[in-house]
Amino acid sequence: MKRPFIAAGLIAASTLAGFSSFANAANVPCEDLLKTLTETLATAKLSDADMKAIAELKAKGEERCTAEDDKRADAFFTDAIKLASKK
Repeated sequence: MKRPFIAAGLIAASTLAGFSSFANAANVPCEDLLKTLTETLATAKLSDADMKAIAELKAKGEERCTAEDDKRADAFFTDAIKLASKK
């Protein structure tokens, strides 16, 4: 009699594990943030040092985006957007 409850518990645990890994996925596709970064850079007036830092972040983000690692790509693109948006 106890076995059905054990099986149900294992199913519930595996379902919750699936939800937690989904929750850790990126909220925005990296391609969308790359587009936002490109649009931000089109109007930004930045120093050479800031442009260099943004170019490095963008390159790292593109590498991660190509590798389907949207979460890390989004972090690089978000940092670049913040730097490009500072006044």
